[in-house]
Amino acid sequence: MLKKISVLAAGLLASIAVWAAPTVEMTTNLGKFTLELFPEKAPKTVEFFLYNAKHGFYEATIFHRVIDGFMIQGGGFTKAMEEKKTLTPAIQNESTSGLANERGTVAMARTQDPHSARVQFFINLKDNSFLNHRTSADPRGWGYTVFGKVVQGMDVVDKIAKVPTGNAGYYENVPTTPVVIQNVKIISEK
Repeated sequence: MLKKISVLAAGLLASIAVWAAPTVEMTTNLGKFTLELFPEKAPKTVEFFLYNAKHGFYEATIFHRVIDGFMIQGGGFTKAMEEKKTLTPAIQNESTSGLANERGTVAMARTQDPHSARVQFFINLKDNSFLNHRTSADPRGWGYTVFGKVVQGMDVVDKIAKVPTGNAGYYENVPTTPVVIQNVKIISEK
């Protein structure tokens, strides 16, 4: 009997450990995928991403930039390609953590200002080492902050990568049929 209880307890601990890190499930009109977040490496980025998720910011935004073989970017525009008013301030770049822009990782999009990331994120479709932090005074040397990775549903991410794209106003690589983020559900915050 004690052995059965020990096995049961070990199984319970193992299942708890699977969701020990903050985890979110993102539902799109093409399917769901799950992201595990890295607060120990990108604390402010994770904090703001979770804040926006909790407050429904990402609902009805789209993946507005899709480049097969590179990345899919979303989280800031509506289906009408209107930029959504952000709820959070710009984030200090946390790309010095040592995390790399590898296939399946999620990172913050930004302008040429290394500390301008707010809500838009991208998922790497391949290893993109040129997006990593480099020791340099040049703003490009800052890189892009990786703050999580896809742990389930990479097939959905790859499906999004294959959608037909075109131009929409000033924007290129926009899916011709919108890929809509319907919901971001927080599975675990710790």
